[in-house]
Amino acid sequence: MADKPKKIHRFQIGLNVVVQVTLLIILAAMVNYLGFEHYRRWDFSRDQKYSLSDKTKRMLDSLKGKLRITVFFSPNTPITNDVQSLLTEYQYAAKGKIDVEHIDPERNFSRAKELFDKYKVVTDESMLVLDYEGRSKTVKASEMAEVDQTGMAMGEGPRVTAFKGEQAISSAIIDLTEGKKNIIGYVLGHKEPAIAESTPSPMAEQQAPASPISVLKTFIENENIKLQELNLFNVDAIPTDMKTIMIIGPQYDFSDREMQLVRDFWNKQGRILLLLDPSAKTPKLDGFLAELGVRVNDDRLMAMVRTGIEEVARVRDVVGRFLPDSPITKRLGDVRAPFLGGTCSLTVEPPREQSAGVQVQPLVQAEKGYWGEVDYNSDDPAKLQFEQNRDHAAPLTMAVSIEKGGSGDERVRMNSSRMVVVSNALFVQDQALTQDQQALDFVSGSINWLMSREQMIGIAPKVPKTLTFTLDQTGLRNLRWIVLLLIPLVPALIGSAVWWKRRA
Repeated sequence: MADKPKKIHRFQIGLNVVVQVTLLIILAAMVNYLGFEHYRRWDFSRDQKYSLSDKTKRMLDSLKGKLRITVFFSPNTPITNDVQSLLTEYQYAAKGKIDVEHIDPERNFSRAKELFDKYKVVTDESMLVLDYEGRSKTVKASEMAEVDQTGMAMGEGPRVTAFKGEQAISSAIIDLTEGKKNIIGYVLGHKEPAIAESTPSPMAEQQAPASPISVLKTFIENENIKLQELNLFNVDAIPTDMKTIMIIGPQYDFSDREMQLVRDFWNKQGRILLLLDPSAKTPKLDGFLAELGVRVNDDRLMAMVRTGIEEVARVRDVVGRFLPDSPITKRLGDVRAPFLGGTCSLTVEPPREQSAGVQVQPLVQAEKGYWGEVDYNSDDPAKLQFEQNRDHAAPLTMAVSIEKGGSGDERVRMNSSRMVVVSNALFVQDQALTQDQQALDFVSGSINWLMSREQMIGIAPKVPKTLTFTLDQTGLRNLRWIVLLLIPLVPALIGSAVWWKRRA
């Protein structure tokens, strides 16, 4: 006799359904909570357009108060979407320290007027207003992008050629958090590159050449720094508001009086960025470095590289490698940076007795394969070969940091004298910086270390570049065949295959 089927009560069925629905709701809530509170963002754009730099992230981590950003952008502004996406990245990286309010001045006129009166805004241009602890700063749309408007005469809209929103916004945040601008004295009087922008004269037949370090100047000033010209002939002492000075590629040696001013500045916890030009004869400046334990060698770095199967060429342009042991370079990663030709080697030696307590640390070394050639002025190829007991062998140091009175621990702040010495001054000029950005990262890290802003050391925002490409005759011919033959042929083959299948 078959057993009777077990009776299931309606109450049990209902209870099971309720429990299952409750569990599903709890599970969905948990997934949504984890998704909102613990998530990651990735930037898959071609040039990592919206990814924030390491320096910006470290700067946002150091924010102590709340930053409020008000966006006054019209929908027809070409970079509206770019700015919104970038601000989302800022909010994500700041971890709740940034509030963003979007206001369309054309639709919310009363709210816009209220904030315009509060922040004393007198322009109709789209912009951001940053407010931090009662201090405010505006960032205009024209400062965040380079726009090509030449096509508007043909009925086309404006075209964004370079988006530099991160540089503009991060610069404004640094200005607000630090308040007063830091001043760096730019030493002149020895035929160093000029930093002043040339002003066209109506009486002159041609305009004076622009500053060869304009990119570097703009990059430095975006970090709440003001470069101020300093001629040591005209002062009795380096001004007290200049805690740091820059000496870039002097072509003539310093006088005894100038060297005394530099020594006094160094002994009073001064900070110096010194980029040498090895082709210039500066024995007094070299002697000062020798006292601190850095000898400037009379050589030139070069290497033999293979250019073909059996072809070998001698190159004088140097590829340097950042060493990871210094606070200046350890956050730049194990990358290679191009330096132009005319680089000599530096030798670290024990400092002299009057410079006790000085610590010298290599920052950049030449890649393997380079040597320091002593007969660099010779035209004889036989002499331009490495000689074991005459030329300088690897490792070849190209840049060093010098500190007197420091602790060696980044967490401990002490008043100390600091200096960065590089045996090449050409790598910071515009024609070199437009090729690669590692040099900017290195110089920025050096300056921030000199100014005791270790939290600002890191990979800087990318310099905006216009995407361009060129085709030679072979490339143009291949492109023509692709457009005229290959592209029409693909759908023709697919259509023929479909027709044949249906016919069969």
